[in-house]
Amino acid sequence: MTAEILLLAQSLRGCRTQRSLPRGRQLHQVLLKCGHAASLYASNCLLQMYTRCGADLDDARRVFDEISHRNCFSWNSLIDAYLKSDEPCRARQLFDSMPRKNTFSWNAMITGLVRSGDMKNAQQLFEEMPVADAVACNAILHGYIRRGQKEKSSVVLWNSIINAYASSNQGEGTLELFKMMTEEGIMPNSLTFASVLSACASIGIRKHGVQMHAFGCKHGILEDLVVASALIDSYSKCGIWEDACKVFREIRVYDTILLNTMISVYSNCGQIEEARKIFKMIPSKNMISWNSMIVGYSQNGHAVQALELFIDMHHLDLSIDKVALASAISSCASICALTTGEELFALTTRIGLVTDLVVTSSLVDLYCKCGKVIDGRRLFNGMPKFDVALWNSMLMGYASNGYAIEVLELFECMGSAGVSPNEVTFIAVLSACCHSGLVEKGLMWFRRMKVDYYIEPVAEHYSCVVDLLVRAGRLEESIDFIDMMPFKPDASMWTSVLGGCKAHGDEDLGSKVAERLIELNPQHSGPFLQLSSIYAAHGEWENSAQVRQMMNDRRISKHPGYSWIDSSQ
Repeated sequence: MTAEILLLAQSLRGCRTQRSLPRGRQLHQVLLKCGHAASLYASNCLLQMYTRCGADLDDARRVFDEISHRNCFSWNSLIDAYLKSDEPCRARQLFDSMPRKNTFSWNAMITGLVRSGDMKNAQQLFEEMPVADAVACNAILHGYIRRGQKEKSSVVLWNSIINAYASSNQGEGTLELFKMMTEEGIMPNSLTFASVLSACASIGIRKHGVQMHAFGCKHGILEDLVVASALIDSYSKCGIWEDACKVFREIRVYDTILLNTMISVYSNCGQIEEARKIFKMIPSKNMISWNSMIVGYSQNGHAVQALELFIDMHHLDLSIDKVALASAISSCASICALTTGEELFALTTRIGLVTDLVVTSSLVDLYCKCGKVIDGRRLFNGMPKFDVALWNSMLMGYASNGYAIEVLELFECMGSAGVSPNEVTFIAVLSACCHSGLVEKGLMWFRRMKVDYYIEPVAEHYSCVVDLLVRAGRLEESIDFIDMMPFKPDASMWTSVLGGCKAHGDEDLGSKVAERLIELNPQHSGPFLQLSSIYAAHGEWENSAQVRQMMNDRRISKHPGYSWIDSSQ
């Protein structure tokens, strides 16, 4: 495109803005004389000048007809001009002959027909639109509302509108449209319910899903597999696992999609045996079936079973994707099976997933959990791009291996790279401050995560701060901190304080903390043993023996622990 064409195009845009038709005609002649009229860019500018300057649209049509290779912009400009000049028939003829329509073409035509009052053709065109968006939906809906003809709209039309809103993540709008639909006496079908339930899941509000469930039961729609699957998906995305399982138990007919969903549902609510039964029920397992079961085993602490299933999948020559691979590597990390993990690393290289962020995050986690922090950092440094999960894997790897200074340095690098931290990031940062004795810095980051990053602390963050204060010997302050938490503390926090009382020889405070712990979990041996040790350390053998006797009277015994060891190393 020459500088001369750009200059002429700019002048044409000026004519359009000033609605100066005579000047525009002069520029048209200049374009013809210079031989630039064949330029698509110049022709489109010329076309727009004629359509916007109040000229007879026949002039615009002549320019359009002379364009040898028109694009969507050329067609849409003239269609829009016809519609705004109240010539819907000519616009429709042009629209029908358009070889490749885009969203603007459909929206312009539908909106123009609605504006001219031709709701019948507008609705027909809307139902033919490949993917309806909010613009077309609003045009149709407001067209019927303005004419008081909402009752003439069909369930197909309402489904299109509702689906468009749901696909655009407009959850509240979708529910409002569903309410309007039922108020007009139009009975929703399975497709309506699937869209509305999807919207319920997207906004994560339980009551809407429950209301839809009740509505579906009342009208007998839940017998439809599409609706039942959508309801289960909605409940599971809202974390209402028991209700999702209840709906599944009431279904008589299943398909693979639904069974795959149920593997994830049962896994997420810790019922891994039920998930395994569902997996075995599937006659023709697809990749999602295998992935869901492997992920379920891995997330529920069944690392060996996850790896066995992955190996079975690999031996069947099924396609391995990043989901299965990352879960298998995570399973290796959880039991420190470095040799198996490195074999999976080799497989990752062979199938071309070595630069995948999800897989690499799992590999970094594997190396760090096996004490190979340098190897994890080398892998991290070799990545061409990073996301917050990869940064977190390296930060947590450093933190869990006691590299506190490296955590804080890497955290600064993360900020410089423009990556926003999340909840996991701050667990690593607070843990690093805890292990390096940086009490004030840890308290500062705890405050800043709320004020500067708008991240609400969860139990893990509070536990880190409690541990931070306990290690520094600020025991009373740690108790005050626990008492001001917005939720009930768990036993692990009090156990940390009790351990601090033992380490710092605070017998009086230790006995009070032990009492709180025993109230929380009266059958756990930990607080009794800690309190007995505190008394023994101060030579109070009688009190120590009384605590031991209390354990015997309540039939409380210490349970032995165990650990995984990779014998090949």
